[in-house]
Amino acid sequence: MIGPPGSGKSMLASCLPGILPPLSPKEALELSMIHSIAGALPEGGLIRTRPFRCPHHSASQPALIGGGQRVKPGEISLAHHGVLFLDELPEFARGTLEALRQPLETGDALVARANAHIKYPARFQLIAAMNPCRCGYLGDVDMECTKAPRCGSDYQSKISGPLMDRIDIHVDVPAVQLSDLHGAPVGDSSAVVAARIIKAREIQAARYANTDFPIGRAPINANADSTRIEAVTQMDVDVRDIFMKSIENAKISARGYYRILRVARTIADLDGGKEKLTKQDVAQALSYRRMALNA
Repeated sequence: MIGPPGSGKSMLASCLPGILPPLSPKEALELSMIHSIAGALPEGGLIRTRPFRCPHHSASQPALIGGGQRVKPGEISLAHHGVLFLDELPEFARGTLEALRQPLETGDALVARANAHIKYPARFQLIAAMNPCRCGYLGDVDMECTKAPRCGSDYQSKISGPLMDRIDIHVDVPAVQLSDLHGAPVGDSSAVVAARIIKAREIQAARYANTDFPIGRAPINANADSTRIEAVTQMDVDVRDIFMKSIENAKISARGYYRILRVARTIADLDGGKEKLTKQDVAQALSYRRMALNA
C-alpha cells in the first residue's frame, strides 16, 4: 500500500486478520510450537487466532528472519499462518529486506550457523506500507517538498525489483478528505467479507481435493505450483489474447506471470468460483501489478 501519512494504511493492515479463516487445529498446534520455542507462548496453551506481527523498521535481520545466540525463530516465523506487516518499508535496512526473498518463495526461514542449519516454517501473509516519498506528500502540490518528483523515485527505489516482484498486489491509498468522514457509504462488515473468503477457500479445497500438496501447505491457489495453476485458469481465446499481450507489453517476469494467474483465479473464486476467467478477472489482477517502485 502506497499513500500519504494518515490515509489509513496501518488501519487497513490491522483489519486483515479479522477476515482470514480461523486456524485449523493442526495450524494452531504448529504455530504454538514456534511461539513456545521463541519463549513467546502466552499463558493458557495453544494460540487460537492468526498472528499479526508488526516489527519496527529498526529490526535487525536476525530479529526478522531468525537467529541470535540460541537461534530463535524470527518475526516471519512468529507470523506463520498469519500476517507480517512491515510499515514504512523503505526504512528497513536493505539487507534485512533482501533476506525476505527466499522465505517468500519457499515458506521457510533457514538460519545457517557454523555448526548447524535450522529451518523454521514461515508461511505468512506479507503486507507492506510506505509513503510515496520521504516527506510523504508527493503529488500534493500544496504540501510536497521542493525535491519532487526526484525525492519520490529515490525513496521508492530503496526497494529492489526482485523483492517487489514477489508482492502480488500493489494499491494506492489516497488521502482521506474531511468531507468524506461524514455520510460515507457503509461497506461490508468484516464478518461478511470473512464468510466470502471462507467460501472461496472451500471452492479451492474442492478443486484441489485429488491433488497432492507439499506437507504443511493448504490446498489453495497461493500454494499451487505453475502446472496446477495453469490447469485451473481457463480462459476464452479473446481473454487469453488480451492477457498475453498485456504480459508481454509490461515485460512481466515468469514469476510475475504465475502470480497474476493465482490472483486472477482467486478473484474469480471470490465471485463464486466460475470455471473460466473473465476479462474483468484478468484486468483486475493485472491492475494490481501496475506499479514498479524502481520505475
